[in-house]
Amino acid sequence: MLSARPNSALRHDPHRLGRPCTRKQRSQQHRELARNEELAGGGDLVGTPPAQLTKSNAFLRRECRRHGLKGGTLELLLEFDPALESLDTLLAWLDRGLLVERCVFLATGAATLQLCSQPSDLKLSAATLTNVFGPEYRLLIIGAGQMSEYLATMAKFNGFAVTVCDPREEYRSSWSVPGVQLVRDMPDDTMALFKPDRRSAVVALTHDPKLDDLALLEAIHSEAFYIGAIGSRRNNLARSERMMEHFGASAAALTKLRGPIGIYIGSKTPPEIAVSIMAELLAVKNGVSLPRDIQVGPAKDDLAILENQADALACGIGMAAVAPTYSSESADT
Repeated sequence: MLSARPNSALRHDPHRLGRPCTRKQRSQQHRELARNEELAGGGDLVGTPPAQLTKSNAFLRRECRRHGLKGGTLELLLEFDPALESLDTLLAWLDRGLLVERCVFLATGAATLQLCSQPSDLKLSAATLTNVFGPEYRLLIIGAGQMSEYLATMAKFNGFAVTVCDPREEYRSSWSVPGVQLVRDMPDDTMALFKPDRRSAVVALTHDPKLDDLALLEAIHSEAFYIGAIGSRRNNLARSERMMEHFGASAAALTKLRGPIGIYIGSKTPPEIAVSIMAELLAVKNGVSLPRDIQVGPAKDDLAILENQADALACGIGMAAVAPTYSSESADT
């Protein structure tokens, strides 16, 4: 198993890489390279303690010039015989969406695993190397309309792996955001395969109960940290009543369903609405408690904005501003 980190001293002093070295220094670098290659080259290494390797400045200068980079020093830790049972446990925990801290004892090669709640940087001491492994954050968007494209783009910039689900060919055929998994299955089937975990978010943007409701029903019984659906206060209330009456959802489970989604910034266009939704999603992800007056529903109540009023500003689109191309996504949230 291999762990790596850049040398911090050289990373903060890039000019150091460009200094000329003496013949003695060059000879030392060559000996260091030969030792590293010998260690990495093999033989019977079972039971051998981990080896710390350092790619020398001379090697890195050549490679950096070749690729037009500034360079640095790369430190490697080679584990020759990691315990397979421990690695199986690590992979199983990662498959469950858990964050796992792995600590390697440099003198013996023994490693320990423990669950943790927050990611952290790789740490190297004289005795141990500690690293946190975990699944990437994921976002499932139901609906492949224009607003979904803006939200997917921002989610990708923020490090999410994005899946977009829409069984409607007319919407999928116009999708233009690269690097996103586009799925044609029904949303509830997609949700079952997606298996939301505590590093997953689900956002429904279709305004179509036939597409949204069953998928959201699956989502509220998952560990997803954020579950939300676009729609007005009235539509969100109707959705909750519908899910309780027809699908047996409990009031407690429905507390996980956010709506109206987003923060109140007076959004009127699809990109503005997507900004609003992404801001709330990131706040929840980062454990930030949003003030009541910035949440869409309370903000609208406080400002006495009537739903569907022609000149209304909302975390959605005022009805007077709705263009025909936005018709499937234009109800204010």
